[in-house]
Amino acid sequence: MSISRREFMRNSIGSAALMSLPAGAALAAQSPAAPAKPFKLAISTYSYWHFKTPKVPIEKVIDEAALLSVEGVDILHRQMESEDNAYLQKLKRHAFRNGVDLVSLSIHQDFVSPDAAERQKDIDHTIKCIELAYKMGIPCIRLNSGRWGTIKSFDDLMAARGVEPAIPGYTEDDAFKWCIDSIQQCLAKAAECGVMLAIENHWGLTSSPEGLIRIRKAIDSPWMGLLLDTGNFLENPYDKLQMVAPHADFIQAKTYYGGGEWYTLDLDYPRIIRILRDAKYNGYISIEFEGKEAAESGVRKSVEMLRKAMG
Repeated sequence: MSISRREFMRNSIGSAALMSLPAGAALAAQSPAAPAKPFKLAISTYSYWHFKTPKVPIEKVIDEAALLSVEGVDILHRQMESEDNAYLQKLKRHAFRNGVDLVSLSIHQDFVSPDAAERQKDIDHTIKCIELAYKMGIPCIRLNSGRWGTIKSFDDLMAARGVEPAIPGYTEDDAFKWCIDSIQQCLAKAAECGVMLAIENHWGLTSSPEGLIRIRKAIDSPWMGLLLDTGNFLENPYDKLQMVAPHADFIQAKTYYGGGEWYTLDLDYPRIIRILRDAKYNGYISIEFEGKEAAESGVRKSVEMLRKAMG
């Protein structure tokens, strides 16, 4: 097959132009940018149980995740039926058979107490939960800093936007020291079991980005991490999410279909996804549906919305 002189010259000029570019630039000129890789999703078992009704079995949430082609499940410790090893292994087997990863164990503890014996109880509880996660093959547990407890009711705390006064005679610096010292006592077990400790912006000392990052940066360990909950910064959330995202190892994404149990945030998830991509976040996003709509439809809508936001 013959080509005209004009076609020959046009092809030659184009090839010469590419050859004159640096190698990386020439490759970019030939190949369109690859689309951003979607994040793996998980579902928090909390999405199906908000403490106000009989517990929803963890197995049901694993089944729902498989039905929705969601990759992971984030287990709420208080929702578990038992801590017996037989139960733990049953959950692990059920997840494996359904092609679902168990990615996090969300636990509760409170290190904000002037009583060393009280703090020790929560240190012991955290170490026990690290071992539970290890037995289930879960690589991460959620940590709380704890709070002063001067507002007793969680409903009242939410009405106060998560802010409460210190115990008389003590300061925030005291509380940060108790929390940091307590977490450090859990690190040897975390390293032994290969379980990351991820401190969450979950009221108390971690209500602000500054408090959350202060704890994270005070503990120099590869087993100390940070869990960013998109719904726990009640004012100016995007600026705060942007501050924390570069430090995040795990994300929980709140949704509120049917109106929130305690409050409702109108979160812009395409914007949040851009924040996470700009921060080079590569981990899971776990859905925490906290609305009053039926969990099955609320979670389904949440999965569809996040997949759309991820493009």
